[in-house]
Amino acid sequence: MSPEETRSEQAQDRGGHSVAQMVGVGVLASAIGIAIGLLIDWFPDQASTQAQSIDTLWDVLIIASVPMFVLVTVVVGFSILDFRMRPGEDDLDGPPIHGNTRLEIVWTAIPAVLIVGLCVYTYVVLTDIEEAPASQERVVRVTGQQFAWTFAYNEGGRKFNSTQLYLPEGESVKFDVTSRDVIHDFWVPAFRMKIDAVPGITTNYRITPRRLGNYPVVCAELCGLGHAFMRQTAHVLSGEDFDAWVQRASQPARAGAGTAAAGAGQGEEAQGGGEASDGATDAKQLFTAGNEQTGATACGACHRLADAGTSAQTGPNLDESLDGKDAAYIERAIVEPGAEIAEGFGENIMPPNYADTLSPAQVKALVDYLGKVTK
Repeated sequence: MSPEETRSEQAQDRGGHSVAQMVGVGVLASAIGIAIGLLIDWFPDQASTQAQSIDTLWDVLIIASVPMFVLVTVVVGFSILDFRMRPGEDDLDGPPIHGNTRLEIVWTAIPAVLIVGLCVYTYVVLTDIEEAPASQERVVRVTGQQFAWTFAYNEGGRKFNSTQLYLPEGESVKFDVTSRDVIHDFWVPAFRMKIDAVPGITTNYRITPRRLGNYPVVCAELCGLGHAFMRQTAHVLSGEDFDAWVQRASQPARAGAGTAAAGAGQGEEAQGGGEASDGATDAKQLFTAGNEQTGATACGACHRLADAGTSAQTGPNLDESLDGKDAAYIERAIVEPGAEIAEGFGENIMPPNYADTLSPAQVKALVDYLGKVTK
């Protein structure tokens, strides 16, 4: 048999599976894939109104992309099955075939239309969730610093900072996000929105909380050795509970618990641990708010301390780790944090520059305060 006759016989023997069979397999596989994709619980609870739109967009992308993936996979699979090289065909050319111009136009046009449609729908969703509300919205300034977040509020002229994020249910809030050191990424997975915190630049997005509860705040940008510990909590409260929290949080440090009245524009004493006459009160303010003027991170952003009302877990629980420790040990832990690492925590998580960002008087006030409240 001549090579031409062999190739002709090859062409007749190939293509044993019909288009109908491929379509049947593709439809079945697509249906199964879409069902699995929609049934999988990909995300945490929807804690914002924006989360609903984003999750719907995800479902639409699943429905559109699974059939495309299945189509390509089925065609490739059947082609391998029907047109693979068989024993004895090593030296033979493949069967003489020619491209189908109409088919090429179709399989180029359909994905192009699909992509354009998905892009338009995505643009509509993103525009809708970024639209500012008609009524006035709350603005919270979010500042990232290795390895903690600080949240600055201005509630009716009362300015204060918090190491935890508190929001009222059903009210729009705009986050103005920045960083003091490296690039971070402010993300509350339950809200679905996130954005980079960049030094020298203020980025922003808005959400409307819709579900009461506590949700993790994380950094989604590798920012150093303590990146994995840069976790705090977003608390969504009812309107009444939020107002009550504002009343407590905006009080001077001697009356507050969990936050400090250290926002900008509240005088030198409130600007981050000024020369208050009461050393313990001054130290409590430093612990919960830090020193914005010099860049000293709030201790309470990373440490749990019952007296200050802080509950962060980035660093050790000070009620336990400082229990029974003398003043020299506490001072060394502040100004030389790498000298002794607590069990279960890594090196270079705590900022090493407190000796520069705090005055000797402020360090002493912190040492005295911590020694007193952890006995």
